[in-house]
Amino acid sequence: MTGDDEKRQREARDALDRVERDSETLASSSLGRATRRLGAHFSGRDADHPDDDRIEVWGKRIGRLLGLVLLVYLAYALIQQLAH
Repeated sequence: MTGDDEKRQREARDALDRVERDSETLASSSLGRATRRLGAHFSGRDADHPDDDRIEVWGKRIGRLLGLVLLVYLAYALIQQLAH
């Protein structure tokens, strides 16, 4: 009897662990991961390899930041153009 009880308790605990793992909220899972990836992208951490030159990593950071600034400017210009 105790073997069956222990087995059922272990299965119940495993099921609860799966439910907890699979039922993450959107803010703590997908959105959080996307935000961390975006931050890593613009800071150059995703391109930071031990064999990369530091200047190359800084060049990627600057290029990505300038790309973001250009995107914001183009969106602003488009909105201004459509408003007139």
